[in-house]
Amino acid sequence: MNVWRRLLLAVVCGVAVASIYAAQPVLAPMGRDLGVPAELTGWIVATGQFGYLLGLVLLVPLGDVVDRRRLIAVHLAITAVGMILTASASAAWVAFAGLAAAGVFAVVVQTTVAYAASVSPPAERGRNIGVVTSGVVVGILGARVVTGTLAEVWGWRSVYAVLAVLSLALAALVLAVLPSGERPSRTTGYGQAVVSLGGLFRQRLFLTRGLIAFFLFASFGTLWSGLSLPLADAPWHLSESQIGLFGIVGLAGALGAARAGRWADAGRTTPVTGLALVLLILSWAVIGQLPWTLWLPIIGIVALDFAVQAVHVSNQHLLTTAHPDRISSVIGCYMVFYSLGSALGAAATTAIFTVHGWVGSSLLGAGFAACALAVWAIDRRLPHPGANLRSEEAGTRQAREEIQETGQAVL
Repeated sequence: MNVWRRLLLAVVCGVAVASIYAAQPVLAPMGRDLGVPAELTGWIVATGQFGYLLGLVLLVPLGDVVDRRRLIAVHLAITAVGMILTASASAAWVAFAGLAAAGVFAVVVQTTVAYAASVSPPAERGRNIGVVTSGVVVGILGARVVTGTLAEVWGWRSVYAVLAVLSLALAALVLAVLPSGERPSRTTGYGQAVVSLGGLFRQRLFLTRGLIAFFLFASFGTLWSGLSLPLADAPWHLSESQIGLFGIVGLAGALGAARAGRWADAGRTTPVTGLALVLLILSWAVIGQLPWTLWLPIIGIVALDFAVQAVHVSNQHLLTTAHPDRISSVIGCYMVFYSLGSALGAAATTAIFTVHGWVGSSLLGAGFAACALAVWAIDRRLPHPGANLRSEEAGTRQAREEIQETGQAVL
């Protein structure tokens, strides 16, 4: 896969995930304009999140049954319809319907990652997953900056209008530029694909990496859902636009996902996961200094986002290698842990901050990271089931053989 196709897939992920998170900086004006009571404005974001969870279960398995390239284009087009409904809504229920539809079909992110994995040779799979996954974090963090700017100039509706145009343009580009790639298996129907999801939760490799992701993104959610609280509080009293700029800080660390992908290609997923989780814990020690300084926490935020992406990419590389025949389903189920962890972090950090301040929230984030490290350490000490271990070793060995055959060096 060449660099332009990787970039296109990363942009698809960024735009899709931005459709869920775009409302966060503009909740107040959206609520006022749509007549939503202040105490219920949180449902503007929650609607998209619940739709996303539904899509993970019902739509992502389609990627193992039909052509993923066409599926990506269709999902983007329906996401655009949801954005148009939201942008033109004159009543709250219309906006909620649009946000729910966009949330359900935002799972195009997982289909896109599955597509990237399926068309990548083993020696490049980790790198390609890393680049594409970086688009997700760019979308989450970048949406905070871009949304605020657009809303200030043209109002909150312009945000969704722009996302609709981008989604339609990307749908056309996907069909025009991307090859069909590997055909999903036709021996498994959609119903079987959905029912078989339950079997993944009985496999140790999947559960271990899923639990690590749960605590990983609980730590991530603790930071990004709670960061605005101390920044808007004394002694900083930053404005919303100034707080949004911290999203750019996070991008610096998130873009390290491509490097994590190269490490995964070299068969270093296990040690990289452990080291990244240690870095995640240490980053909270620095981020916890926010009530007294801004510069040290900035360094900590970069380190935190890099650590999160290193683990996230390693997890996906291992799972797609172990389940090459059901890539879409395994990524969709894995992302359930991501969604639940993010929700836990977001809910817990505001409650802890109210009582114990930012130091309490920082200890919470470090605690989630420590739980992830504990899961990794326990899994390392227990004997591995042969099937999962062989899957990881086979993927690594196949990647190394291809590197030797093509003469490429994996750094």
